[in-house]
Amino acid sequence: MTPKTIFDKIWENHIVKEIDGGPSILYIDRHYIHEVTSPQAFSGLKRRGLKVFRPGKTFATCDHNVPTINQHQPIKDPLSAIPVEELRKNTAENGIKYFPLGDPSNGVVHIIGPELGTTQCGMTIVCGDSHTSTHGALGNIAFGIGTSEVEMVLATQTLLQTKPKQMLIKVDGQLKNGVGAKDVILYIISCLGTSGGTGHFLEFGGSTIEQLSMEERMTICNMSIEMGARGGLIAPDNTTFEYLKGREYSPGRKKIKKEKIAEQGEKVERGEVRDEWNKAVESWSKLKSDPGCNYDSIHLFSAEEIEPMITYGTNPSMAIPVNSAIPKAQPKDSGLSRALDYMGFKPGESIAGHKIDYVFLGSCTNGRIEDFRAFASIIKGRQKAQWVTAWLVPGSKLVEKQIEEEGIGDILRQAGFEVRQPGCSACLGMNEDKVPAGKYAVSTSNRNFEGRQGPGARTLLAGPLVAAAAAVTGAITDPRELI
Repeated sequence: MTPKTIFDKIWENHIVKEIDGGPSILYIDRHYIHEVTSPQAFSGLKRRGLKVFRPGKTFATCDHNVPTINQHQPIKDPLSAIPVEELRKNTAENGIKYFPLGDPSNGVVHIIGPELGTTQCGMTIVCGDSHTSTHGALGNIAFGIGTSEVEMVLATQTLLQTKPKQMLIKVDGQLKNGVGAKDVILYIISCLGTSGGTGHFLEFGGSTIEQLSMEERMTICNMSIEMGARGGLIAPDNTTFEYLKGREYSPGRKKIKKEKIAEQGEKVERGEVRDEWNKAVESWSKLKSDPGCNYDSIHLFSAEEIEPMITYGTNPSMAIPVNSAIPKAQPKDSGLSRALDYMGFKPGESIAGHKIDYVFLGSCTNGRIEDFRAFASIIKGRQKAQWVTAWLVPGSKLVEKQIEEEGIGDILRQAGFEVRQPGCSACLGMNEDKVPAGKYAVSTSNRNFEGRQGPGARTLLAGPLVAAAAAVTGAITDPRELI
């Protein structure tokens, strides 16, 4: 039998039909929608007189356009309020599960999927959002799609796709103190460039990846598309299974009909639940690449070479260790001069010590509870720099709840910070949380394009520890100096 990669196994298991000389028709297990890319898709269905084919496979949340304060009040901006209202109406009309503002399960789409257990293992997962690659951390083929494709999935639960090439990225060794998953992926992108993964689906492996928590793995896969890749995945293991166990939509939490419980008794229910979970784990455990399988390209990295990272330019590959100098040449990507002009930096100058104005902790990249724990570990016992505006935005209502239950909220407030409400927030200039022109923002989000956080905003991507160090010193600082 020919050895297969995990990607091969999932892909082949979801082929509905192969078109000679063309793409494959793939069955889609899970479809996530939000308020930005779904209204046009639903309008298309209505024009064609079509219904959603399998509404139980789709889950909806509002996240991009929502404010992160006073969510109990009506959304003031009509450009934001209208698509949120459209999402409410469209999901109600089509029987789709929707998590609106204020719902205990509301949050950023790529955070609530794993939290709820609607994201499992071995699935095909799509969403009208580029960072759908996040869900690959649980061993899935997950990728972003366009609005016309959203309509296609709603109508057919399938999608036309050409099989991409495959790339293996192995990271081995022990990460240094103060180095996290965001530093790992920024380092990889800085080495391979923003086009290094073009035409490929990435598989991340190696001892370093295996040691990461599920939330850290999500950060890695989230930014795989910043290399131009179609998506990224990590083979599921015991870390994955322990993360999913007992979640609301995970196997084993399925509610058995009352009449069956009454007929056969509670012991049967418990046994069936346990059996359902064990069967799922048995199946998921086979989702790994076979020895001797082939990849189109392989890249090897050593964890010991990775330092706390920060970007200095206008794409994620323009990243350097936080204690180094801005380079004079960018070998992998063009546009260095323009990027430095936009950012107000000069080649050869040290980036450490540069004064900053804003700090953003959040997004589908770093808006989980572990990110807030890391941020608070630096903040505790210190005070926010007076001139720094900080937006600390949990990625979901569950994360917001955990922040308070663990006492993190108290630590942050005592240091002069405010914990806001869930949403995409300052990851992108699509809501009220915009960085003013010319201001520097250390951001734990995923893109530092020109104007991404607001017209003229200057974004420096980093992990939670680097962001926390900047928040209390008011300048770009190596977090290891504060650990």
